Amino acid sequence: MGSVKEYFTNLGSGIASLIKGMSVTGKEFVTPKITEQYPDNRDNLPVADRFRAILTLKYDDQGDHKCIACGTCERVCPNGTISLDIKQVETWDGKKKKKLDKYMYDLGSCTFCQLCVTNCPTDALEFSNDFEQAVFTRDVLLKKLNYLPEKEEPKPTPEQIAKMQAEKEAKIAAAKAAAAAKKAAQAAGTDAPADADPLAGIELSDAQKKALAAAAADPAKLEKVRAAILKAAQARAAK
Repeated sequence: MGSVKEYFTNLGSGIASLIKGMSVTGKEFVTPKITEQYPDNRDNLPVADRFRAILTLKYDDQGDHKCIACGTCERVCPNGTISLDIKQVETWDGKKKKKLDKYMYDLGSCTFCQLCVTNCPTDALEFSNDFEQAVFTRDVLLKKLNYLPEKEEPKPTPEQIAKMQAEKEAKIAAAKAAAAAKKAAQAAGTDAPADADPLAGIELSDAQKKALAAAAADPAKLEKVRAAILKAAQARAAK
């Protein structure tokens, strides 16, 4: 009697288990399929925006990037994936400036940690989500990110040239006036210190004080005003 009861008990549990399994299988028949038909759907394959596939240098519509060759990305990279070649160029006003020559990136050794992107001071880098990066040789994984030719330094405008020339002439005039004032002081037996202000011993009129105050924000204009005041003072002293 016990064996018959056990038989039907096991039979009932088996049928219940079969029904439960068939219900799960039946649901899958009506569940939308999520299998990607790659590469047939390559043109419209959905890829998450946050997926990190390869580092890229951002270019704008004019073909310019924002990399200033500071080297921050190269320093923070934990395994030497990034290597920058930097050159020194001279700007139109005679100053030296660092400029990017080559931005080399080894995709094969990148850990996609994104430290280079988050630490870039000019937001010049980003990771694309183009996951199709399979190649046959590792040499192809070494990429030059600044793929567009580097542009030449912009030439100065006529206004910039005129301003630079005016500043230069103002400095020369101020130096000459200071030398003349020092020479006059030496001739009078009151040699002034080398770093003394040439205007220190000159009594300024209200108009001259106003002119100095108005030109305080413009160094070139201020030098011109100071030179004019010194020249007028020398002319008065010569009479």
